[in-house]
Amino acid sequence: MESKLFLYNTLSRTKERFEPIHPNHVGMYVCGPTVYGDAHLGHSRPAITFDLLFRYLLHLGYKVRYVRNITDVGHLENDADEGEDKIAKKARLEELEPMEVVQYFTDRYHDNIDKLNVKKPSIEPRASGHMIEQISMVKEILDAGFAYENNGSVYFDVEKYNQGNRYGILSGRILEDLLSNTRDLEGQDEKRNSFDFALWKKAQPEHIMRWPSPWSDGFPGWHLECSAMSEKYLGEQFDIHGGGMDLMFPHHESEIAQSTVCNHKTPARYWLHNNMITINGQKMGKSLGNFITLDEFFSGNHPALEKAYSPMTIRFFILMAHYRSPLDFSNEALQAAEKGLARLMKAIETIEKLVPGSSSTSNIPEIEANCHEAMNDDLNSPIVIANLFEGVRIINSVNDKKESITVEDLDRLKTLFRTFIFDILGLLPEQDAGAGNERVEGLMKLILDIRANARATKDWPTSDKIRDELAKVNISVKDTKDGATWCIE
Repeated sequence: MESKLFLYNTLSRTKERFEPIHPNHVGMYVCGPTVYGDAHLGHSRPAITFDLLFRYLLHLGYKVRYVRNITDVGHLENDADEGEDKIAKKARLEELEPMEVVQYFTDRYHDNIDKLNVKKPSIEPRASGHMIEQISMVKEILDAGFAYENNGSVYFDVEKYNQGNRYGILSGRILEDLLSNTRDLEGQDEKRNSFDFALWKKAQPEHIMRWPSPWSDGFPGWHLECSAMSEKYLGEQFDIHGGGMDLMFPHHESEIAQSTVCNHKTPARYWLHNNMITINGQKMGKSLGNFITLDEFFSGNHPALEKAYSPMTIRFFILMAHYRSPLDFSNEALQAAEKGLARLMKAIETIEKLVPGSSSTSNIPEIEANCHEAMNDDLNSPIVIANLFEGVRIINSVNDKKESITVEDLDRLKTLFRTFIFDILGLLPEQDAGAGNERVEGLMKLILDIRANARATKDWPTSDKIRDELAKVNISVKDTKDGATWCIE
């Protein structure tokens, strides 16, 4: 059966019908974090974006091998080939072994994204565990004549590669522009051109992390690890490569060059990039010092936060924007996500109480089709959510006896909500839903009982005051013939 899923391929800059290399089997590689600090909100977006894709591919019936790496060596301070290794620097400052730093922050990263209900990948390799593969790839590139050694370090010769290929095919960069802007830097370091990138770096005496190689005791370049590990676990060419837009150049561009030299083909057929989360219009990240960690969001312990936000609120906030659109942090946006999520979860409770009728006044199959169509259109989660809220409207309207729904359509709507809210969007009731919701339900029952008593004694001022005060915190009270009901607006 022909696939209906279309994905925006950064390589071609068009939406393309997704057709895997091997029928019913999908190979997907996503660049994971460099683990030298706590995960922040920016880390949540690629984790949730590619979790959404992973979930939807599974929903479509594909068997998926999802590889997400951990960078634990070779990522230098300036994201290029100079400076101190980020993990080694953290280890030096904290007087720890580098792998202690790696393990500590890897565990914290896992804890954070587990709370966000991100599914575990099929394989999660570390760069430090694949030195043999990386050294072998450097040898291949040297033997092919597309790299050179200088003083124990090995660099990829971008200019030579560009003579028969295009360096910049993914990002749209033009090498001639890079040449004209960087000619004056030639000869100032070991590189022939400043845009050449390291495949292997000779470790200076003070460098903690080092491995033996034919060229020197050193460490691999940051770009090399993903090429080596994706080939090991997914083959010379696989289906999907993902990551943040900030990795497009030079990281993914360099991956393409390395793999093309070794295997004579680009490593992935579809390249997907999520856009950035910004704060005041600027990318949120560790290097800029403007980040808020996920733990700080969960606790509310940050001066930029008006309150704590639950993991599911963060996930819903991410999903409310299309993955290729920029997303700006604000307390207002997070509080809107919080209210929207509460409405969805309340509707899931309400739908179980609905009494079906003999006819349906709403077109449930159309909502179902719209949700699938939105997901097939490059994972358009905001449109999915909009259609789910149309379902919420129907649920509340049927509950208020303003509309009716048949048994068949009610079952269909229940399945739609379970499938899209829980299985595909990956949303869940809050982790303490059992105790927390029981307390809230008990408190609201007490408040509404007090209001009912006030109405029974015709104490209208007290009754109205309770209703109005609840409205100020976005809790709506409706009076029905069976008593008062409440919902979060």
